[in-house]
Amino acid sequence: MKNGKTRWDWLLLDARAMTLADERGYGLIEDAAIGIVGNRIVYAGRRADLPLAPDTMAERVELLGGALVTPGLVDAHTHLVFAGHRAHEFDMRLNGATYAEIAQAGGGILSTVRATRAASEDELFAMSLPRARALLRDGVTTVEIKSGYGLDVESERRQLRVARRIGQALGITVRTTYLALHALAPEFVDRRKEFVDAVCQEWLPRLHGEGLVDAVDAFCEGIAFTPAETRRLFEAAGALGLPVKLHADQLSDLGGAALAAEFGALSADHLEYTNDEAVARMAKAGTVAMLLPAAYYCLRETTLPPVEAFRRQGVAMAVASDLNPGTSPILSLRLAMNQACTLFRLTPEEAIRGTTLHAARALGLAARKGRLAAGYDADLAVWEVGAPAELSYWIGGPGPTALFANGLRLH
Repeated sequence: MKNGKTRWDWLLLDARAMTLADERGYGLIEDAAIGIVGNRIVYAGRRADLPLAPDTMAERVELLGGALVTPGLVDAHTHLVFAGHRAHEFDMRLNGATYAEIAQAGGGILSTVRATRAASEDELFAMSLPRARALLRDGVTTVEIKSGYGLDVESERRQLRVARRIGQALGITVRTTYLALHALAPEFVDRRKEFVDAVCQEWLPRLHGEGLVDAVDAFCEGIAFTPAETRRLFEAAGALGLPVKLHADQLSDLGGAALAAEFGALSADHLEYTNDEAVARMAKAGTVAMLLPAAYYCLRETTLPPVEAFRRQGVAMAVASDLNPGTSPILSLRLAMNQACTLFRLTPEEAIRGTTLHAARALGLAARKGRLAAGYDADLAVWEVGAPAELSYWIGGPGPTALFANGLRLH
């Protein structure tokens, strides 16, 4: 046996494995076997190709009754650590208010900032953990969690610490993103440059030094931060060796996607107004297009992201929930997959790749997550479905019957 062990920890049999091993297709293996040692997959292939009798190969052998096994899902864009809610803004939008009007009236991000600043770390953890559990019940084993609702260094630190705690508590992989330029802090309303200076010169280096930051993000938009301010942040992140991501071109085309590509960003997110030239730059840079259909749905947007251009240029498309209190109060990545198919016309194969392979790439985890293959993390979801397309087809369909994260069975 490999890895210095005479027996594997787990051997899963009588399964149909969606390996996603090739560039196209689901990579389905009928009557598959999956071997796990520690937190890694050591075998994903045909049962008939196992070298020994299955009951001699592993400490635990489990028959899955022909169930579909996929990589654990990856939700690569969430804001799930926050306090309070914004149901009143939902009401305002239905009475005709726009995103910009809500923000100008003191609502939007700043209303969540007030609630989040007032919450202790333990209170934030208690409020946020159920949201993470909801994603886990949907088959998610890796999640990105952004800060950005503190807008001062202490509150941002609390958010990032809670994100780390969630990963430890649930046994899943959490990647933290410091959403450093999300909104202008109210105490800096007449000191915009000082706020950007503090973020770039003081807060980012401090939080990074404490081991709390895996990536850096900004909201580049007319109601948020300019391309020039975003550039300053990205230069500061680069000096620290941190990868960047960007909320880009959601409400207008300020050149955000092109700017993200210029800095080799892991992903550019939203992208409803991204132009063809920026798509070409993303393709050249290898920047993932992060599609967020729940926000599009909630805001009743009508301008679609340029999906055909992404296909034509070979830009990898990820799909994420964008779970947040204002514009995407969604607790299901599976529903976001359905929305990506229904609203953005992704195929079911594109949707599952967008929540596995491409989502992992958008977190810098492409070598570890998103496939069923030897050497990858043992993140697996077991589904009682007849066809892979059912994972995107059902609206509110059943979650996985079993879930493994980093080699441990969660349920």
